[in-house]
Amino acid sequence: MHAGAGADRALGLFINTLPVRLDLDGTGVAASVRTTHARLSELLAHEHASLALAQRCSGVAAPAPLFGALLNYRHNTPAAMTGCGPDDVLAGMEWLGGEERTNYPLTLSVEDYGEALGLTAQVVEPVSADRVCGYMQHVLEQLAEALERAPDRPVRELDILPAAERTYLLEDLNRTAAAYPSQRCIHELFEAQVRQAPEAVAVVHEDERLSYGEL
Repeated sequence: MHAGAGADRALGLFINTLPVRLDLDGTGVAASVRTTHARLSELLAHEHASLALAQRCSGVAAPAPLFGALLNYRHNTPAAMTGCGPDDVLAGMEWLGGEERTNYPLTLSVEDYGEALGLTAQVVEPVSADRVCGYMQHVLEQLAEALERAPDRPVRELDILPAAERTYLLEDLNRTAAAYPSQRCIHELFEAQVRQAPEAVAVVHEDERLSYGEL
């Protein structure tokens, strides 16, 4: 943001990433937002610092990563605004597409389109990007509601789980009921398993194992 004279004529992509720590504790949401803003503002003085310098100043010993998640706020010009003027430098060019990549386990971008906001996530499988964006959207809605109605509500009490996701995690994944011959006694079921797979491991205690046949 303060690259100096002539920076607009330099070829390259100038992006730096600095770590920020947020305290999700008993602090009220309004106070937490103000503290977050203050910490981000303080980082502007260090925006030219190298990642190596940030690593040395952090006290986090290598090779441990300084951070494993990126949050980016991107100002996007709507596509409708390009190619509409006679002096447009992109006149006559066709946009074929693009693809983003990241080396971090989680990258979440807030897309500012001027009149609307969007979310873009890149995550390591098996986590779904849609689920991460759903978490973010839900917690932003929770934050906005708390700022308006309960600014002293502890920030750690904000709920990140949408209703459908909560149902999936707590109910759908815990549906472990399975049909079995309930009319038979437990020892009869055990005997049937011995006949079916006598070499299968039945009991493990420290370094000792017993098969169904041995047990």
